[in-house]
Amino acid sequence: MPELLLTTTIAAAPNDCFLMALSVDAHMSSMGPSDERVVAGVPSGSMALGQSVTWQAKHFGLPFRMTSKITEYEQPTRFVDEQTSGPFASWWHEHRFEEHAAQTVMTDLVRYRSPAGPLGRLVDRVFLERYMRRLLMLRNAWLKDNLEAR
Repeated sequence: MPELLLTTTIAAAPNDCFLMALSVDAHMSSMGPSDERVVAGVPSGSMALGQSVTWQAKHFGLPFRMTSKITEYEQPTRFVDEQTSGPFASWWHEHRFEEHAAQTVMTDLVRYRSPAGPLGRLVDRVFLERYMRRLLMLRNAWLKDNLEAR
């Protein structure tokens, strides 16, 4: 199962980072290139424990839908979202926020599994893992820029 680990240092308080990372509006803005939008669930604002949202986006020129649910929530230090339906065989994404020297170290840990068994594992290694890392880096850069501009 592929595992992505990214850290981003942000000159903002952990609670501000936590809430921005849970914001449906911020997610849509940060994922502009894939034209992500909400088609069901929480339509805007910050999500809370037990809430779900269904996203529709274009990746690789194809439309995808993914429903994710906030399954763990420890404000302002950590939350987890998990796919409940969508393109992955499994998707688990932990977001951690730790204060360090008047900044926040935001850590993303993603564990996912593509469908289609051995073929899916090959796609992960050859292409998808790099693509997913770039998407997360793009989103995190957007969060950093917008939090530090406040």
